[in-house]
Amino acid sequence: MSTEDSKAAVRRSLLEWNKGGAAAMALIDEMYATDVVYHRATGEIIRGKNGYKQFTEEWFKAFPDFHITIDDIVVEGDKVATRWTWTGTHKGTYMGIPPSNKKVTTWVISIDRIVNSKVVEEWERSDTLGTMQQLGVIPKSGKGK
Repeated sequence: MSTEDSKAAVRRSLLEWNKGGAAAMALIDEMYATDVVYHRATGEIIRGKNGYKQFTEEWFKAFPDFHITIDDIVVEGDKVATRWTWTGTHKGTYMGIPPSNKKVTTWVISIDRIVNSKVVEEWERSDTLGTMQQLGVIPKSGKGK
């Protein structure tokens, strides 16, 4: 794939999530390798397309209005690095945390490795601490506290 094709593929794979869970599932079927490996920001490793789809289903239950904004995309060889921001309202259980109905905004940096036009591996790091603080699970620190 050319650099521009790789950028376009990752841009599409992220923005398709803005159309909801069904669109994200269809995209996974189309653009992810059967044996994809997803390294979550939490340290969990999800293996295989079915595992990725299960994660996606759970994610949309937790944040049904999930929305992505892409900030930057950089391509080097078969890897695409993307800096993006997501927002969503916590309406379902997330990481064992019961719904809080709180709106969350979190930054993410992901690296996708693409082979034969399919995502075969994905690494992700995000502001997990900030997410937990926004959900009220971990207190915010700061001056005067």
